[in-house]
Amino acid sequence: MRILKKVLIVLGVLIAIPLILAAFTKKEYAVEKEVTINKSKQEVFDYIKSLKNQEKFSKWAAMDPDMERTYSGTDGTVGFVAGWKSDNPDVGVGEQEIISIKNGERIDFELRFMEPFEASDKAYMTTEDVGNNQTKVKWGFNGRMDYPMNFMMVFMDMEEMIGNDFAIGLENLKGNLE
Repeated sequence: MRILKKVLIVLGVLIAIPLILAAFTKKEYAVEKEVTINKSKQEVFDYIKSLKNQEKFSKWAAMDPDMERTYSGTDGTVGFVAGWKSDNPDVGVGEQEIISIKNGERIDFELRFMEPFEASDKAYMTTEDVGNNQTKVKWGFNGRMDYPMNFMMVFMDMEEMIGNDFAIGLENLKGNLE
C-alpha cells in the first residue's frame, strides 16, 4: 500500500509540474521573415495577392504537389478562400482566406487548420519600396497555443519551425519574380 501511495504521489507531481509551468509560459508567438526582390513594389504585390500563386513558391505546396485544392470567390480579393487536403501529415487539411487588403502594401490571411490539428491563426505579407526598383517582402504569422498546450512552446522553436519554411518560400518567390 505504501508503494502504491508513493507511486501515486510521484505521478501526481509529474502531472502537476507541466500544468504549473504552462500557467507561466507564453501563449502567443509571432514569426516574420523578409526578402528583397528586384522588381517594383506594385508588380510584387500584384503577384503575392493571388493565393493561387502561393502554389508556385510556398514550401508547403511543394511538399505535396498532388494535394487536393479547392477555391471559392475571386482570387486576389477579400473573401477568397483557398483550401487544401493532403495525406501528408506535414501539410494536412485546411484553408486560407484573404481577410484584408491594403492595395500595394499588405494582405492579411486567416489560416484555418483542420488536420492533423485544429487551429485558426493569422498570417500576412507586406511589400515596401526600398528604392532602385527593389521591394522588401515580409511574410509573417501570428499564432496562439491555449493552456495547457502552451507548455509545448518550451520545447518548440516556432521561429525555426515556421520561419525556415517562410524563408524558403520567400527565396522561391524571389526566384520566380526576378
